[in-house]
Amino acid sequence: MAFSFFFRDIFILERLADIISEKAKELKVIKIWDAGCALGQEPYSFAILLAEKVGYFTFKKVVIYATDVDETGEFGKTITNGIYPFQDISRIPIEIRDKFFRQISEDRFQIIDEIRSRVKFQRHDLLSLLPVDTGFIAVICKNVLLHFSQSDRVKVLEMFYDALKIGGFLTVEQTQKIPDELVNKFIQIFSDVSIYQKV
Repeated sequence: MAFSFFFRDIFILERLADIISEKAKELKVIKIWDAGCALGQEPYSFAILLAEKVGYFTFKKVVIYATDVDETGEFGKTITNGIYPFQDISRIPIEIRDKFFRQISEDRFQIIDEIRSRVKFQRHDLLSLLPVDTGFIAVICKNVLLHFSQSDRVKVLEMFYDALKIGGFLTVEQTQKIPDELVNKFIQIFSDVSIYQKV
């Protein structure tokens, strides 16, 4: 079972949310692909950050495609219901937690409908090399590429390139760098975080 928690790698996600919020008004639809989403903690964390930055009406334009191979069959159900144990949300600042979650039992919390309605789970294998859609302003893919061979990593990143809008953004694991074969397709826009822009 994939392990994650809410607000993991928050410094990267917050920087990406800042970038997208600056461009939000010029976009008819704010399409984001979180590839390798596991049980949904990351796409939901990003949705919460974005909701805080863009405001109620602009947030209605957000669609986050949350995808994973989901060999357990649990990911889709968990993401759709948006119910998580306290240990998963314990790192969220309490004022954010109180705003975006409601307690439904002693140890279970559910994300509010406003956030849940923006995140759509889809079963997807990155090695199919077929994007779930195109025209994304951002692709988030962390903790997945390191499990692939170098050649597969290049192919998957090329797929992300094709799926992104011109000028769109790719966020990868902090330890990952864009392979030499793709340096003409992505440019790193910050020295301290792994966020790249499609050339």
